[in-house]
Amino acid sequence: MIEIINTGGTFNKRYNPLNGELEVPNDCLAVKDILEKSLVQTKYKITQIISKDSLEFTKEDRKLLLKTIQNSKSNKIIVVHGTDTMIKSAKFVAKVLKGKKVVFTGAMKPYEIEKVEAVSNFMMAFGFLHNAKVGVYVSMHGIIEKYDKIRKNYEKGVFIWTF
Repeated sequence: MIEIINTGGTFNKRYNPLNGELEVPNDCLAVKDILEKSLVQTKYKITQIISKDSLEFTKEDRKLLLKTIQNSKSNKIIVVHGTDTMIKSAKFVAKVLKGKKVVFTGAMKPYEIEKVEAVSNFMMAFGFLHNAKVGVYVSMHGIIEKYDKIRKNYEKGVFIWTF
């Protein structure tokens, strides 16, 4: 079984027509829609925590994320996370976590607005977990790599290798 821990981020943002803003909802509609439309046959569990843009994450949020991963009965975990502090959270988790396969993923554009990027990043993470070695990884823009071998290039708006 794969546990999907949804923390919010741009991946999940939706347009609120009442105030004209993109907001991070406290639900898993994007993840559920991707899994349903992708005809996933692997057993999975979705856990919703935090529901924030990652720029608003606190140390307490990262501790909650780590605790949720540690307490998971699964050793295969996907974390849907905002891209701005994804590497910071992955590093925080990797310092302590042992014996699990964790893949952080997200999107630069909300699933509601542009589905391709979110689906690609998420489904790459999903497939990768089946044969992954223990460790903490990031799945973004056609790359799945250990968290310390990938970074966000803010000038180009994509994730790239660091080596």
